[in-house]
Amino acid sequence: MSAAEGTEKGGAAPRMIVDARGSWCPGPLMELVRVIKEEPVGTEFELLSSDEGSRKDVPSWLQKAGHALLEVQNESGYDRYVIRKTH
Repeated sequence: MSAAEGTEKGGAAPRMIVDARGSWCPGPLMELVRVIKEEPVGTEFELLSSDEGSRKDVPSWLQKAGHALLEVQNESGYDRYVIRKTH
């Protein structure tokens, strides 16, 4: 698992990339929770997860925590969750 800053296509604001591929439940969600707590409101994150449990756990936690799930993309062998910290 690692978190790194990346830049969106088109030169938009940087996003935190949380690469949790290969981590099993609840690892991807716990890594996301850890980095969200450390970053300011408005920060966007990309969570990369190959764990099928994340498909339920991540949206559910984001709804409870009040953060925005902007999109989910199914990639080859993993899912990409785009999230914005709202508070």
